Amino acid sequence: MSRSVSLKIWESMPRLSRIDITGILQHVIVRGIERRDIFNDVSDRQLFTDRFFSLLSETGMRCFAWALLSNHFHLLLMPTSIPLSIFMRRLLTGYAITFNSKYKRSGHLFQNRYKSIVCEEEPYLLELVRYIHLNPLRAGIVKTIDELDLYPWSGHSTMMGNSLLQSQDIEAVLGRFSTNSNTARKIYRQFITEGIKTGRRDDLVGGGLKRSQGERSNDEYESFDGRILGCGDFVDTLKQNDDLRDKMSRGISLARLSEVVSAELQLDPTSVRRQGKAGVAAARGIICHLAIYRLGYSGSEVGKFLNLKSSGVSIASRRGEKILRDEKINFEF
Repeated sequence: MSRSVSLKIWESMPRLSRIDITGILQHVIVRGIERRDIFNDVSDRQLFTDRFFSLLSETGMRCFAWALLSNHFHLLLMPTSIPLSIFMRRLLTGYAITFNSKYKRSGHLFQNRYKSIVCEEEPYLLELVRYIHLNPLRAGIVKTIDELDLYPWSGHSTMMGNSLLQSQDIEAVLGRFSTNSNTARKIYRQFITEGIKTGRRDDLVGGGLKRSQGERSNDEYESFDGRILGCGDFVDTLKQNDDLRDKMSRGISLARLSEVVSAELQLDPTSVRRQGKAGVAAARGIICHLAIYRLGYSGSEVGKFLNLKSSGVSIASRRGEKILRDEKINFEF
């Protein structure tokens, strides 16, 4: 293979359903359609934040961090009484109607699906707060940490006591640094400042904890789901909850994944399930990697499907990861 392709598997397969449950941390990312601006001026931002914080108060939704950019925004939320989907529908629909009316436009304002990533509270809450609150600095909207302290369209200024937004749960964050508010703010600011040098954190926005197979034994697998940022035990806890099993449905079967990968590599899909067939090693490797690290299948499930032992699945998955990286093949889910 010496080509670069982008296969949008969701065009031929059902999309993964969101995991929408109360009491769980959610990192939400919303972008303008075709990456267009969704905030044109100060009044737009004020309109959005007024609506946002009114809904937080009305619904009991907890907010730990937020940041508005030009064409997208980030929220770190925890639903307490109503599903995230209802909250987001009210927030986005109301703002879009007003925005369209103001600018005499029609049609969608936001991308059809907002992105939501279920997050394990420890150790990710503080890391996500830092990531989200540094976005205006990272995007060049503000130039220094001092300017960020005063930037009104991010939860950081509220954390620093420079704006008053009662619906933002600042105590849950500052309380992790110190019981004394002044000391907590000082340590929090240092924590934020230290994050500047780390740069972009793709591991916090891609969904799912990226794990290096090279650091694990051939027979050891950690549960994974592309909609979850957390350790294997956290993923297992969610998947073992009877009330969540329907919501955790992958929507993409191993057979369908095999068909799409085989079609791209111009192979008979039945051949990739048989060992010893020439030319199928690449396909088997790609299937192993995508199934485990993008769709959340266990190594044993994939091994059973492809007639591979655990060690074979691990070796094949590493091969598939290298192929996808070297050949710049991107399967979008």
